[in-house]
Amino acid sequence: MSALSFAIGSVSHLMPVLALGTAASPPPEPMVLKQTVLEAIKLGYRHFDTSPRYQTEEPLGEALAEAVFQGLVQSRSELFVTSKLWCADAHGGLVVPAIQRSLKNLKLDYLDLYLIHWPVSSKPGKYKFPIEEDDFLPMDYEAVWSEMEECHRLGAAKCIGVSNFSCKKLQHILSIAKIPPSVNQVEMSPVWQQRKLRELCKSKGIVVTAYSVLGSRGAFWGTHKIMESNVLKEIAEAKGKTVSMRWAYEEGVSMVVKSFTKERLEENQKIFDWSLTEEEKQRISTEISQCRIVDGEVYISEKGPIKSVTEMWDGEI
Repeated sequence: MSALSFAIGSVSHLMPVLALGTAASPPPEPMVLKQTVLEAIKLGYRHFDTSPRYQTEEPLGEALAEAVFQGLVQSRSELFVTSKLWCADAHGGLVVPAIQRSLKNLKLDYLDLYLIHWPVSSKPGKYKFPIEEDDFLPMDYEAVWSEMEECHRLGAAKCIGVSNFSCKKLQHILSIAKIPPSVNQVEMSPVWQQRKLRELCKSKGIVVTAYSVLGSRGAFWGTHKIMESNVLKEIAEAKGKTVSMRWAYEEGVSMVVKSFTKERLEENQKIFDWSLTEEEKQRISTEISQCRIVDGEVYISEKGPIKSVTEMWDGEI
């Protein structure tokens, strides 16, 4: 890992540590998103995270094309774009068409990273969210991962990975993979530190990308627990800095953060030129009670293959 990027996958493709996320509830106005992405590129952001679920692929693609046209970057190769395989397309025969659709939406020839969004399949062709409880189906991991590998072989994705996978589900992918996942994108913050999962990923050469590092306040899955943590408040007051993102960086993970204001975009970049003390890191490690915030409730159904939060995370709760 260099200061600002990780080498991922067998090709050691460079992934910038800091990604601008495009998930919002409700989805951002296309014009707002385009302006935000262009502002972010001017500020130095190069990694952008999207998904068909977020309804942001098209405006993101337009913004990236505009950035190249304006000369804000010299070429597409300076940008790193992550998108994801949605549940309705997580079936044998549908993965390659799904990435081709994402590429068309994004106006790109390839993705830098393509992730299975959740370890859940749903009825093909139905893109309504939330997914109806009758529409959940068991995921055929072998067929889906084999086709993710095909996306890589075809050159549609430089690297492939997963998102929201527990240790057990990740180990299952590793047991069947010819090309192992490069990344597991999961919730991670000082209030849900993911130590067990991070140990597994480190031992297998898989980079962890953290989302909800700041708690995703304002989103339906968000929380105020991070901003209300006394430990984090005390350290933040002593430093005059945003602590959670620096903590994640020092823990060796990349992260997806979201903001639609220039001030916050700038603030979120100010994590690389200072450090936490050993005592501060120890306090974060030992004094903050742990609580998973994104429990995946909307992907759980009595009528589906995953019937409880315990089953979703295989007891990692």
